[in-house]
Amino acid sequence: MGATNGSAPPVLRGPLAAVLVTGPSMAPTLRHGDAVLVRTGGRPVRPGDVVVAVFRSRPDLLVVKRAVRPQAGGWWVRGDNALVTDDSRAYGVADVRGRVVARYWPRPGLVKGRRQWI
Repeated sequence: MGATNGSAPPVLRGPLAAVLVTGPSMAPTLRHGDAVLVRTGGRPVRPGDVVVAVFRSRPDLLVVKRAVRPQAGGWWVRGDNALVTDDSRAYGVADVRGRVVARYWPRPGLVKGRRQWI
């Protein structure tokens, strides 16, 4: 999902963007291979929202995670799968690029905020 080898940071274009989920970090909410729609504007991000973000320490990597809390002008984000730690615990604060609003393939449905991390 991310650009590599020194290329420009990933950009989401338009008010709605399609993103493909890779990896197990958001299971069971989202699974590897799920295709989601991301809203790049609209209401502000709230704790519990599933978001697309870029870690400040890894600006080449676009990730899908759950927003936990605002921190240092960005967001602390975590995956729903507690066994995978490729989130703010490893990479620090992230800048949110958009909010995941729906999964359109393979199991269409809304993606709602739910988990609250402390």
